[in-house]
Amino acid sequence: MKRPEPVQEVKQRRDTALEALVGGVPYIQFLGITFDRRGDELTGVLPFDDKLIGNPILPALHGGVTAAFLETTAIIELTWALLWEDIEAGRLDPANGSRPRMPKTIDFTVDYLRSGLPRDAYARARVNRSGRRYASVHVEAWQDNRDRLFAQATGHFLMPTGKGDVLAHARAPDHTG
Repeated sequence: MKRPEPVQEVKQRRDTALEALVGGVPYIQFLGITFDRRGDELTGVLPFDDKLIGNPILPALHGGVTAAFLETTAIIELTWALLWEDIEAGRLDPANGSRPRMPKTIDFTVDYLRSGLPRDAYARARVNRSGRRYASVHVEAWQDNRDRLFAQATGHFLMPTGKGDVLAHARAPDHTG
């Protein structure tokens, strides 16, 4: 009988996979977005920085920053959900330096519900539908109170050719430059 994997090894594998997924996108690093992981649930975190202000008179977060935060959260959540089983089973080794192909945005509609204040922001995405070629994701963002959203969005994404293709690309480094 196979012994259960130690919980610290499971947590380390999950954290390493998430770091590899997020760390491979320079724009995520520029904005300072991080992800808080609790099991399979991800919360995007956008720490406040003066460079994120669009209107210094109010001051308010730039609408483009808000949209990018929501879209990034949707794409990372969608990719995370797609790869979750393989991460859990240990079939995906993010330590090899490669990262999976990400879904591509078809369209993304943002509802700005109120000004984003000069403070940290949080977002969670929910995958409404995910098929072989297409996915639909809803994202909500808040700051101080989860029940008081400042923005929400719905996006439609073109999935990488298929789950096998996503994993094959995740395991093999991309030598295209």
